[in-house]
Amino acid sequence: MKLDYLILALKNLKHRGIRSWLTLLGIFIGVTAVVALIGLGNGLQAAVGAQFGVSSTQALTVQAGGLNAFGPPGSGAVNKLTRDDSDAIGRLGTIEFATPRNLETAKIEYNDVVVFSMAVSVDDEMEREMYETMDLEADRGTMLLNDALGRIVIGDGLADGSKNGFDKDIMTGDNILVQDERFKVVGILKKKGSFMFDNIVLMYQDDLDDLFEVGDEVDVIGVKVKHPDLMDRAKEEIERLLRKRRDVKEGEEDFEVSTPDAILETVNSVLGRVKAFIVIIASISILVGALGIVNTMTTSVLERRKEIGIMKAIGGTNFQVFLQFFFESGMLGFVGGLVGIILGTLASVTGTLAINSFIGAELSPSVDFFLIGGALLGSFVVGAVAGIVPAMNAAKQNPVEALRG
Repeated sequence: MKLDYLILALKNLKHRGIRSWLTLLGIFIGVTAVVALIGLGNGLQAAVGAQFGVSSTQALTVQAGGLNAFGPPGSGAVNKLTRDDSDAIGRLGTIEFATPRNLETAKIEYNDVVVFSMAVSVDDEMEREMYETMDLEADRGTMLLNDALGRIVIGDGLADGSKNGFDKDIMTGDNILVQDERFKVVGILKKKGSFMFDNIVLMYQDDLDDLFEVGDEVDVIGVKVKHPDLMDRAKEEIERLLRKRRDVKEGEEDFEVSTPDAILETVNSVLGRVKAFIVIIASISILVGALGIVNTMTTSVLERRKEIGIMKAIGGTNFQVFLQFFFESGMLGFVGGLVGIILGTLASVTGTLAINSFIGAELSPSVDFFLIGGALLGSFVVGAVAGIVPAMNAAKQNPVEALRG
């Protein structure tokens, strides 16, 4: 029986043609925005997570001045960290080791083409420890391990001719220019799906110092804690140590000690607020669509008075008339939601692929079936609720007056 109402509702919507589609406009614009932007938000969260490239539950990062939007970590700090700070942190009882590293934007030249990438220093006494904290390993060739100076390891993206801007693959054994100095590529890192890690250049500290004159200062200190349970204690010990060494009071720190999870949680929190704002804005569009359904169904009741009169004259009850118009308004919302879901999903998938292309990641486009199901159900409910008053008005029609009208 209910199926008959749905079939009649679809036929009536089809009969009204362009008016139905104009009524659906607000609904499907709102649903499209919600599905597309939440899907893109999820993809962006995964992309941001991939950029950290560190999965260790025992890793801490120490940097001076916090993240700087105009350069690498610590580049905007007035009072930078030093190698002595790293040595002091490494001597703490909760710490397994601490590795200092510098990050510099370097000019890379190969195949007569110049690009810019991030050069990261490797301590010649703690190479393995650094690779562990950064979760790096070679896919081809070898890592820097007791090698002579003048050798480098590069990220997979920088080696890939289709992505590196050189229009030519860089192979192990090739020579490239870094800051106009020749270096031999001895290894290529495994792909991590991270724009930052897939395009770095690893070189020994002495080589980087010769190119950029960094001296004793360091941008980042990577720390491994002896046990995951000691993370909070280790963080407190490092902060206490650096406050003493840098002569700053608690609450006035000019440095930051953080975990990858904490940084990621902050980013996710910001993205979560953005998605919530998007839902609120899209809901306004859906509300406008609901008002359009009220207007359309009210007009439909007035135009179809004779149809209502005939239905009642042949035995139709008030409830049956109510259900007919109730299902029609619900189907308006449902169809609008369905179109919005299709367009929103396509936009989300396309956007995720665009993110992959832009940052060199390999994120799989995700389809949130709970979101889709909720959007479909919500669209039908919005349409049905919007049509309650017009449907009640239709049910109250006097059959004799309706036939005269």
